[in-house]
Amino acid sequence: MTTPAMTFHPQPQPGTPTPWAFPAPRRATLGNGITVLHCHRPGQQLVAVDLVLDAPLAAEPDGLDGVAAILARALNEGTDTLTAEEFAGELERAGATLDAHADHPAIRVSLEVPASRLERGLTLLGDALRTPALPADEIDRLRANRLDEITHEQANPARRAAKALYATLFDSADRLSRPRSGTTETVQRIDRDAVKAFYDQHIRPDTTTAVVVGDLTGIDLTTLLETTLGTWRTNPATPHTHAPVTADDTGRVVIVDRPGSVQTQLLIGRIGPDRHDPTWSAQILGTYCLGGTLTSRLDRVLREEKGYTYGVRAFAQPLRSAADRSGRALLAISGSVDTANTAPALADTWTILRTLAAEGLTDAEREEAVQFLVGVAPLKYETAGSVAATLADQVEQDLPDDFQADVYRQLAELDTDTATRAVVAAFPPDRLVTVLVGDASVIAEPVKELGIGDVTVITN
Repeated sequence: MTTPAMTFHPQPQPGTPTPWAFPAPRRATLGNGITVLHCHRPGQQLVAVDLVLDAPLAAEPDGLDGVAAILARALNEGTDTLTAEEFAGELERAGATLDAHADHPAIRVSLEVPASRLERGLTLLGDALRTPALPADEIDRLRANRLDEITHEQANPARRAAKALYATLFDSADRLSRPRSGTTETVQRIDRDAVKAFYDQHIRPDTTTAVVVGDLTGIDLTTLLETTLGTWRTNPATPHTHAPVTADDTGRVVIVDRPGSVQTQLLIGRIGPDRHDPTWSAQILGTYCLGGTLTSRLDRVLREEKGYTYGVRAFAQPLRSAADRSGRALLAISGSVDTANTAPALADTWTILRTLAAEGLTDAEREEAVQFLVGVAPLKYETAGSVAATLADQVEQDLPDDFQADVYRQLAELDTDTATRAVVAAFPPDRLVTVLVGDASVIAEPVKELGIGDVTVITN
């Protein structure tokens, strides 16, 4: 009996890794004062344009929280020459999408359009900024939509937890303490006149930055921008300055009562260093080891060993930068657990944090985190939209153009002790505000017995 002969093809061998760094933008300024950051990305035929409009939520008039959000949503509801339906049709024919939202530092407007139709897309974007129709009937519709959203948010435990944490951490006079898109009371007061007044006062070209990323082969970008966005002309404006972020992170617990809930939503937070702080990269690395993945410390105990949750995450969210370029970030741990195990899950969380302070991270944890954070970056920034959004974040937070590239360089070089010090400083067990959205009749007494802070129950 003969054995059949088999010929195997040679196994492919990996090639030499291609060096990667976060794309570096080039800068220009249009005649109307718009600052431009542009980045040529060969092969990216879907061009991303992100605008940062200097209209922070803190600039909203008293009693009109949410007017910036309504304005942002109204920017694609027509112009002086196009109705809302016609404007939407023109965007569709150009293969473009236009989105906008308001956040604490600014209003952000994002356009994505094929490179072959970039001129048409920029023309529509320029018209939306220069002569938005802001029709009263569309403003009324957007207001009604926002009021409906608020109702749904009340039924969403994660949104209720975030609302309660911000209201607890920040002084009531600080816009950070209140919902970004307004409350029922403030949104009900918003009409077309209020939206138009906010637009007239704050939306100006000379305080606007445009980020353009994509395949710009054969495109005279400066000329194209001058004939589209550059036609927007207004009186000069003074850039807004942001007040420093302050918060009371005295250890305490707030329970938002949700009778009958079978799960408890956890949101544990405080404020700490943001991207201007030299410890930011180390904080990213340490926070990832604490709660960035299924293999992080929090998940390993609360999910894999104890089965309390489907997942818990730790993260840092920049808030706003002050005039001196200082700023703060929300440092938080978020997840949900079954109601009966709310107190045990919190006890284990505090044990994890205390053990981390006493024993530190391991070299293996640090290595795994670096491999992911640095290794995934080329995929994370494969699209023009992701690059444009990150560059716009840097503009919004008054960061240098090479900031993100420098973060990845630092991540690759950081040692375990530095990452440990950063995450221990970020999550001190005695300086954490804990918000629980769940059934207070079941969880309140066991949580009080933990001794992690005074417990307050909110019943509305």
